[in-house]
Amino acid sequence: MLFQWPHYLWLMLALPLLPLVYLWLLRRRSKLAVRYSNLGMVRAAATGRSWRQHLPAALLFLALALLLLATARPMAKVPLPWARTTIILAMDVSLSMRVSDVQPTRMVAAQEAAKLFLSELPKKIEVGLVTFAGSSQVAHTATLDRSALVTAIDGFQMQIGTAIGSGIVSSLIELFPDHGINLEELTFGTKPRGRSLDDKDKPPPKQITPVAPGSYDAAAIILLSDGRRTTGVDTLEAAKMAADRGVRIYVIGLGSVNDSGTMPEGMPIYLQLDEPTLREVARMTGGEYHHAGTAEALRSVYENLGSRVQVQTRETEVTALLALLSAGLALAAAICSLVWFRRVV
Repeated sequence: MLFQWPHYLWLMLALPLLPLVYLWLLRRRSKLAVRYSNLGMVRAAATGRSWRQHLPAALLFLALALLLLATARPMAKVPLPWARTTIILAMDVSLSMRVSDVQPTRMVAAQEAAKLFLSELPKKIEVGLVTFAGSSQVAHTATLDRSALVTAIDGFQMQIGTAIGSGIVSSLIELFPDHGINLEELTFGTKPRGRSLDDKDKPPPKQITPVAPGSYDAAAIILLSDGRRTTGVDTLEAAKMAADRGVRIYVIGLGSVNDSGTMPEGMPIYLQLDEPTLREVARMTGGEYHHAGTAEALRSVYENLGSRVQVQTRETEVTALLALLSAGLALAAAICSLVWFRRVV
């Protein structure tokens, strides 16, 4: 447990004085009872050995201890409901997704698993959809409309090439529209090119201060690919852009790892996953890497990710919780004292 105001912990040194004050008060009551020879007071003094007489004071002592601890504003790692508001599904739609080593095909398995994932996510979490092959595009902006996302998933159009890095950059553009990220410049460089007179000058990229990887709680990217980058932005360069913004990337490697395959029309294509790079993307951003070699495994990965991202263990201030417990103990002490002795502690 950490404390935002640790200097207030010095107040805890006063706690040992409270039992001493309590014992002094008990002795004082006993002396008064003997001095005035009042039968009621003698009877009350005689009950000093009863646990009931000491319980309210003990509860009040614990309440004060928790209250003093709360003044130091403690922080603890607590599992809490997911605080993120947006998930971006970045999905590979290259021609290799038509291969049937994952039944019925990689593409169909990916579509069905993604739709199942959407159906099980909390309704208040927005989801955006990015597709990439030779280029990348936002298939659907972040929305709460699950039916619109399902329609977009069913309408995937496959292309040649695999631009994994561009898919990550497009996801970041969707998450940070005000950062001025220019995918075209990242892909082709900043050399002057011809442009239409109607084109407007784009603002320069926003200068950001890098944060700890995985520290941005408002969004995450789930990236699915079945191959390796053949074009577009360098994959690790794009991953660094995500890491600098604190965005986690959960990576799913789909299909064959060490084999090559054949397209349905007989066109040979190299299908080996670039697992080292995909694992590095997950590591750099504080995410996770999963390999799915079958449709069942892919559904399982999405299911696990859905449950993992809905509850996160985060450092959270527990001052209010301690104050609430303190109030509860103080109230319990007062009730016990009133019921048993008809007086407040």
